[in-house]
Amino acid sequence: MKAFHILFVLIVLLISCGKKEAMPESESSKISVDSIVVLTEDQEKSAGVAISALEEKDISEILKVNGAVDVPPQSMVTISIPMGGYLISTHLLPGMHVKKGEVLATLEDQQYIQLQEDYLVTQAKLVFAEAEFKRQRELQENQSTSDKIFQQARMEYDQTRVSLRALEEKLKLLHIDPTKLDEAHISRTIQVLSPINGFVSRVNVNIGKYVTPAEVMFELVNPEDIHLNLHVFEKDVAKLAIGQAVTAYTIHDPQTRYPCEVLLIGQSFSDDRTVEVHCHFKKYDKILLPGMYMNAEIDVKGHSAWTVPEEAIVIFEGKSYLFINDRPHTYDLIPVMTGLTDNGYIEILDAAKIAGRQIVTKGAYTLLMELKNKSEE
Repeated sequence: MKAFHILFVLIVLLISCGKKEAMPESESSKISVDSIVVLTEDQEKSAGVAISALEEKDISEILKVNGAVDVPPQSMVTISIPMGGYLISTHLLPGMHVKKGEVLATLEDQQYIQLQEDYLVTQAKLVFAEAEFKRQRELQENQSTSDKIFQQARMEYDQTRVSLRALEEKLKLLHIDPTKLDEAHISRTIQVLSPINGFVSRVNVNIGKYVTPAEVMFELVNPEDIHLNLHVFEKDVAKLAIGQAVTAYTIHDPQTRYPCEVLLIGQSFSDDRTVEVHCHFKKYDKILLPGMYMNAEIDVKGHSAWTVPEEAIVIFEGKSYLFINDRPHTYDLIPVMTGLTDNGYIEILDAAKIAGRQIVTKGAYTLLMELKNKSEE
């Protein structure tokens, strides 16, 4: 009886093991069947199925970043005056465009009158000093005067000439032409002129205000050389290079693209671990204002890769798949790992397993729907 009991237990164990081994085979068979689609020739034509092999292409990575329009120091001009004065007129408002040489403001002060007076008096003294110097030189050559008197006349002439030259430069700083100055044309006012073509970004003065040389009257911007200041994260800095192509666009009008070029890559990180990248707009557009927020795409250095058209990839349950055509009218769904996308093609990272095989490049989603319908039957 005991021997019979042992024999019964052994038979039960053998049956249990046999069932466990059979289950994986059944599941494997189900997966294989569910990943295969078989179509007739008419169904293939209706689905628009097209096949091709892997294609080797240069894939460029597009780095998406953001930043703002910025004005480099050399494109921003601060307007001040070398001598203080009272502002008596200006027509400027922020945003106004100005031309080089245009009058920005008019100031008046008695020291402008004094400077012109000093110039004319010094000019008259120079005439006398020059005549005296020449007279003493002739006397000295004839030994009719002492060397000391001649040297004094020469020193007086040189000093007066230097003083007059210095006063000329001071007048030019105030935009007063010394060659047109005489006692009949002394003016109590001076004009402040624009040194560039551009637009007004700030106005810091008002009529009647006394402006000192230390004060900033206006700030002008030269729009021909505005920059795009981008922020690139630390992990992407190594991908950047001077001269790389950049395409920028605003949030409000993403369809309008502004071509740029990487001009300078910062050498230090900010608190958020980003580096400033300065880009130059290839063509100025008046809509681009300093401080305007922009998105940008940087075309970083590409590499050669095995690719398929984007429409060949189907996404199912969050994963990427391709249909392979190894047998007539039969299509196998296999998982693949994808990489970068460029100009309608997508990189296949595990291309070795499908090298030399025919891939469905059109009609892949139709095959996927056929596969789903089949699994629901």
